[in-house]
Amino acid sequence: MQKRFVLFSLLLGLGFVLPGFAADPAREPKRIEVVGTDKLTVSITGAPELANLARKAFGVHGRYRVVQSGGFEIAVQPAGATAVTITVKRGGAEVLRETVSGASQRNALLKAADAAVKATSGLNGFFASRLAFVSNRSGADEVYVSDLFLGDATAVTNQRSNVMTPRWSPDGSKLLYTSYFRSGFPDIFVIDLAARRWTTFVSFKGTNSGARFSPDGSKVVMVLSGEGNPEIYTSNAQGRGVSRKTKSSGVKSSPCFSPDGSRIVYAAEPGPQLYIMPAGGGGGTRINTGLSSYCAEPDWSRADPNKIAFTIRVGGRFQVAVHDLRTGKAQQVTKEGFDAIEPAWLADGRHLIYTARSSNQRSLHILDTETGKSTLISSVYAEKASPFLN
Repeated sequence: MQKRFVLFSLLLGLGFVLPGFAADPAREPKRIEVVGTDKLTVSITGAPELANLARKAFGVHGRYRVVQSGGFEIAVQPAGATAVTITVKRGGAEVLRETVSGASQRNALLKAADAAVKATSGLNGFFASRLAFVSNRSGADEVYVSDLFLGDATAVTNQRSNVMTPRWSPDGSKLLYTSYFRSGFPDIFVIDLAARRWTTFVSFKGTNSGARFSPDGSKVVMVLSGEGNPEIYTSNAQGRGVSRKTKSSGVKSSPCFSPDGSRIVYAAEPGPQLYIMPAGGGGGTRINTGLSSYCAEPDWSRADPNKIAFTIRVGGRFQVAVHDLRTGKAQQVTKEGFDAIEPAWLADGRHLIYTARSSNQRSLHILDTETGKSTLISSVYAEKASPFLN
């Protein structure tokens, strides 16, 4: 069907470090970290490249403090091209010894570091998460995949077009994303990562954007405007059986399934404000956060079903907040001197990634929502990222 109009486009930026680039220390967050009394210390030794990556990983975790010696003593050594042996001791007693395999030696190290987190704190790890993001490093926007610290970054598209919001399938084999490729209008595409083959997922008149898989991978939620107003729709995993789920005058955006797939959270005008509705459709119930007249970009944590991260506007800037469905209370979790937007939960339900945005730069940060520790991991312009939760 021929497209006739575009009502809106959501294009917010995110910065990443790719090979050959480094984070800019001047862009480090200036907020003060809140350090809990139960902070754990770790010292890390071993093969230099592996040990440095492990120090970087533990350095972003608000539960840990990396020291020169003492505390939990972590040693990492290569165990082949795609494996790492990790040993954790405390007071001379061995806490963990494990050889971990991965897609690469770097990936194996991050998996091993997650195992060390579990052994030393009882918490789930998130270091081995993968990212999908959009970078214009080649001179045109393309979708890339990488590890959490932008290692092993690889371009998976070559469309040389405006692209945005790549989102993983639950098994990590596919990505949904929106692109202006060929038509000049936003369509939704899906890419098979193993085959490096992309196909059109849906292409209707108006805008086609914001697509995300359900947790079991059987459905996709998206925003379409072909019937006049941007509304929430769902389809099956192949883009067939498209069904409208909302009908009201307000513009809808950023739909996201609940961890069990039974509900959808989304943002809607006026405001916007956040609403939750049954995944099968019906009226939405507003989440009363009490924080701001502007609440958008929700992301529902799969690790903690009670938590929804979102973007608010306060004091003329955008910041990240978290709403707890169990208590009914929301809390602002960033207080930066720049815009903090587009939060995305990591695998442990405690940390998230957000975009820091200033007048001339975008950068990517990891935030510990419990301690307030915010760490810059990039400073090269790119677009919004999506973590794959291992």
